[in-house]
Amino acid sequence: MTATRRKTTEERRAVLQALQAKQRAADRRRAWLIYGTGALVVAAIIASVTFVIVGEIRQRDATRAAAARPIEGEQTFSGQSRNHTTEPVTYPQTPSTGGDHAPVWTNCGTYTSPVEETRAVHSLEHGAVWLSYRPDLPKDQVAKLTDLVGSRDYILLSPVPEQKSAVMATAWGKQLSVDSSGDPRLAPFLTKYRQGPQTPEPGAVCTGGVQG
Repeated sequence: MTATRRKTTEERRAVLQALQAKQRAADRRRAWLIYGTGALVVAAIIASVTFVIVGEIRQRDATRAAAARPIEGEQTFSGQSRNHTTEPVTYPQTPSTGGDHAPVWTNCGTYTSPVEETRAVHSLEHGAVWLSYRPDLPKDQVAKLTDLVGSRDYILLSPVPEQKSAVMATAWGKQLSVDSSGDPRLAPFLTKYRQGPQTPEPGAVCTGGVQG
């Protein structure tokens, strides 16, 4: 009887140990699954971030390389006066690429209404680029221009009802006319002429003036 009871106890212990071993093995598999999945997720995130960063660097380098070359279709206007005036000014180009202008400049930024031209010209004198579009430009193209500007300083974005082309980029003495906000020449123009070599007053601010 005692031997039978001892055998039963040993069998129960063996069964319990087997169950415990099985549970430990299951826990190890679960842990490896969790850690392995986590590692794969982290690796995927790192790969995605790296892909985005590398893509942005390549795009930036390509834009800089394009800016270093002459920009096809760009016009140059020289010999422009730089006097301050409170009187109305008639400019030969629309938008103007320079000339006499208001004593106070337009703050750089994004505007959904036309800005005062003589003040915008003063902003050009400080090294700003004026990115303008006709008011009938489709909203999705206006959105592309807004994305192109982003948070960069020394850029004015506004509609100009009188301009002939759908989209125009203007710096002091420089101008580019294009048919679409997706034109690949716009980004190099911004890179080349924001505080570029054409700037009459490099380092002058494009804030602290007036809105519009």
